[in-house]
Parts: sequence; C-alpha cells; structure tokens
Amino acid sequence: MKINAHLDVDMVAIESTDSVTVMLELEAPPAPATESPRPEHTAVVVLDRSGSMSGGRLTAAKRALIDLVGRLDDRDRFGLVAFDDEAVVAVPANRLGDLGRDRIRRAIAGIDPGGATDLSSGYLRGLQEARRVATAAGATVLLLSDGHANSGVTDPTQLRGVAARAAARGVTTSTIGIGLGYDEAILAEVAIGGTGNHAFAQDPDDAAAAVAGEIEGLLSKTVQAANLLIAPTNDVSAVTILNDVVANRVEGGILVELGDFYAGEQRRITCTIDVPAMAALGLTQVATLTLTHVEVATLEQHVVTLPVTVNVVPQDVARGRVASPEVTREKLFLAAQSAKRSVEQALRSGDVQSARARLNQASALLTSADMDELGEELSNEVGWLNSTADMLDDTVVGAPPDIAYASRRVSSDRTRKSRGYKSRSQGGETTSQDSEEEA
Repeated sequence: MKINAHLDVDMVAIESTDSVTVMLELEAPPAPATESPRPEHTAVVVLDRSGSMSGGRLTAAKRALIDLVGRLDDRDRFGLVAFDDEAVVAVPANRLGDLGRDRIRRAIAGIDPGGATDLSSGYLRGLQEARRVATAAGATVLLLSDGHANSGVTDPTQLRGVAARAAARGVTTSTIGIGLGYDEAILAEVAIGGTGNHAFAQDPDDAAAAVAGEIEGLLSKTVQAANLLIAPTNDVSAVTILNDVVANRVEGGILVELGDFYAGEQRRITCTIDVPAMAALGLTQVATLTLTHVEVATLEQHVVTLPVTVNVVPQDVARGRVASPEVTREKLFLAAQSAKRSVEQALRSGDVQSARARLNQASALLTSADMDELGEELSNEVGWLNSTADMLDDTVVGAPPDIAYASRRVSSDRTRKSRGYKSRSQGGETTSQDSEEEA
C-alpha cells in the first residue's frame, strides 16, 4: 500500500494556537502479476423482492445475479437472501462448487415479487449468512432495494451501526438503490457504516451495471481490513476528520475504518489537528498516523507509521506562510460534499428552493476560492453542482419524480466523494483522477 501525507502548512507561530490539516493519500497495490489462483471470495446478495420490484427491475436484478454466478470461481462462496415483509434464504451460502451453478440459477429464476419491504430483516439475515461462511479474506454483502423500508428497523443511524459492527468483523456492505422510490438515507448510511459503496441505478440496465461494477471490484480486491489510527500528542486539543467515515475514539487516538481496497484504488483521508501554543522554536511532532491493512493475496498484515511534525517559527515568519494548494483544494472539495447533505435533507422535505440555494452557495464557495487555479477535480465539481441546480430549476414548476431523481443523485455522489474515493465504481461507471506523484 502506498501512503503519502501532505500538510496544508508545515509551520506554526510560536506561542500561538493554530491548526494544521493533514491529507493522507492511499493507493492499493495492483493485482498480482503471477498466474497463481486468486484468493477465494465470499459474496452474499440481499435482494428486495417486494411488490414494487415486479417487472423489469426484478428481471434485470436476477439477470445480473445469474451473470455474477458465472463470473465467480468454484472455490468462491455465494449466498442469496430475498426479502419482502420477511426474509427467505434462497441460496444458503456455500462454495459454488458444492452448491452447483445450475441449482443457484434455478433458485434465482424462482424468486417472485412479494409484499412489503422489511429491509432490516433481509439485511440482518444476509449478515448472518456472510459471517457463517466468511473466510480469512472476509466477505461482502451486496444489498439491492427499490423501496422505502416500511417495517422492521427503519432508523438509518441504527442500521449504519449494524453495518459498522459487521465491517469491524470483516464483512463489508455495499448497496444499490434501484429507481426513484428507494430509501436513499438508509442505503447510503448502511454503505458508509459497512465501508462499502453506494450506487444509484435509475433503471434496470443501470442496476445490472452496478452489480457488475461491485463484483468487478470484489474480484480485484488486494487489501482488506484497512484502518488508520490518528494518535495526537498529549498537548493537542482536538482532531477533526473531514471525511464522512466510520471513526471511533479509542485509547491513544481516533481509529478510522477504511475497509477493503480494490487493485490500484486511490483514496484520500483528511483531518484537521488543533495545535496548542508552543513556547519553543523548532520541529515538533503533533501526531502519529498508523495505517494497518491485510494483503489479500498473502493474508499478511502490514503496518506503516508516519509522524506528523510542524516547525515552530517566529510569528513574523509564520505570517508569510503559503498553504498547500493541493490540500486547500481537498478541503474545499470536502466542504462541498458536506453541503450536499443539507441539500439531501431539503429535497427529502420537498424544499427545492433551499436545496437549490445550498447548491449555488457551494458552487460559489469553490469558484471564489483564493487560488490561482481550481484544478480538474474542483472544476468538475463546480460543473456537477451547477448542473444539479439547473435540474432543480426545472422541477420548481414540475414533476416530483425529478426531485426524487435529484435527491438520489446527490446522495449517491456525496456518499462516495465525502469518503475520499478517487477511483471507485459508481453505478457501473468508473470515475478516477490521475494519481499524483509521491513527494
């Protein structure tokens, strides 16, 4: 795993409180070049078969699952849980070679639409199956739904906690929302807690592409169980994580759960450290970053430690410092993602005017930044914000389905970007930016 840390400023004024922002770049190793068999993988699919899935949605989902089965190896483990107002284990999780592909295909083809949507029942049963057969390489649960959970556990925060606890035990969760009626709050939070991906599939073809994208990632996974410990020195007053990730206060610091990485995947994790007033000049350490991860091919654990240091200088010298453009851009980018959460909340309540105003404010924040140039990523983000605001201009006089589309589009985009993903499948489409040279 490649790891590289950048500070927005590397000097602070003597006898003055200050803050510094650390941007950590992570890049997973590529897929092994050897011809040895890849590690076994475990995938359990939790499929919504409620009445609203009838027709093209369920047909496309089943077609995507049959294709998935064709891509897995006989050594891989697969399971399928279907749910409406109750959960049914359609395919008990086991090795494909033991289950038999024809048996699995028949089970998938035999799933028919049912009644209400007890998402938590299906998800919890899927987690049980995944934990039962998970290997040392962990397991992935893929949850597909097109509806609002109307029975069972429906609190997004509670379900995020369930997903986070499963992720801590090696079971990652990714979610795919199909159509314009699914509960984006629940599916986004489950994906964040489960350290997986969340994709918005507007139509059946998009759903099939999203499933294919998730499986492509699963089969190319090179890192699992990655986590980052941010350990500030005793005199540091606070550490703030700018990404929307699972982070828990533990002995010695803050533990950020990063989950699995696909081959070559790039991410950025950014945090702000509040530095106390220091009485002595010179280089001073303010934190230690420890990245721990397991290499999938060998199941060997790796630990990389980086110190975070600042130079304490006279106040007149500190006044002349110039912030790193790269870190400044990332802070602005993450501020735009934070704004999207309030856009989501406004759209869910039908307040289109507030949502559009918040999008315009976020765009203005980026374009008014005191920078020589925005760079490609921020320029693309401005375009995305403006196009979404334009979309809402059309819906002020029009159709609720357009508002529903905008809400899910914002949720899916924010969920991925706010977590630092720079190259990961999004609804079957890969978005990436060129990797930066290591300092």
